[in-house]
Amino acid sequence: MTLQSSNITTKINKRLSVQFSLSGLSFLVEVSNSNEILFFSETIFKQKQTPEDLLAKLQTEFLANVNLQGSFQEVNIIYATSLYSVVPTSLFDKNIASEYLKFNSKILSNDFIAYDTLDDNKITVMYIPFVNINNYLFDRFGDFNYYHSTSLLVKYLLKKEKKYSLPKVFINVENGTFDFIAIKNGELSLCNSYEYKTPEDFIYYILFCLEQLKFNPETIDLVVFGAIEKKDKNYSILYKYIRNISFIQLEEAENKILSEENLEHQNLLLKLI
Repeated sequence: MTLQSSNITTKINKRLSVQFSLSGLSFLVEVSNSNEILFFSETIFKQKQTPEDLLAKLQTEFLANVNLQGSFQEVNIIYATSLYSVVPTSLFDKNIASEYLKFNSKILSNDFIAYDTLDDNKITVMYIPFVNINNYLFDRFGDFNYYHSTSLLVKYLLKKEKKYSLPKVFINVENGTFDFIAIKNGELSLCNSYEYKTPEDFIYYILFCLEQLKFNPETIDLVVFGAIEKKDKNYSILYKYIRNISFIQLEEAENKILSEENLEHQNLLLKLI
């Protein structure tokens, strides 16, 4: 499934943002230092891709889509994958980065490990970017910025909730995966990602996390965003067990209108970059 919206112009002061996952690919072109959207495209794959397949699809998009050609002042890449780990920066040693990842991710001895340090929060996010894609983008654009999706989400949510002392849970729903982020007293309590196939899988992992955190489903504030709407089965089963559910609300400056079909709580990562 592909959603596209285009208002491309001849302006050269453009910023390109690309979000990768093995289940989808999104592009956003906007005027630098502005919320003016020039082009937005989102493709959801029917099956999970390999990094090699993903590169092939990326190359096809750049060759076929005029909106993605030409020069950009800035290029930002977001890796939305489960190949990551979050640790306090005080415990992080880049020389043994693979040690933090090997317990919850399948890694190879030659995998390149990157990390984002959130200085204000004293948190480091380690992850495995797709080297084949990074190499292709470097050949095409030269220098570019890349981040893990968790880094962007945690940084944003901790800033948003820094004055809120009660526990709150945030669920970022994607195609076949979701991120679970819990914050209490302005600090990160839990951050993890889960794969699911059915609504029953979806609610099982959420209830399990709440139980481990000793958060009461009857009273916890739970905020959802991403690929979820009230008419969805995931939302229905979520509301069956958890009472206080709301969609994330953005500040006016954050709420980029990507397309007529795009809702405020959708594609949050591209709106934060």
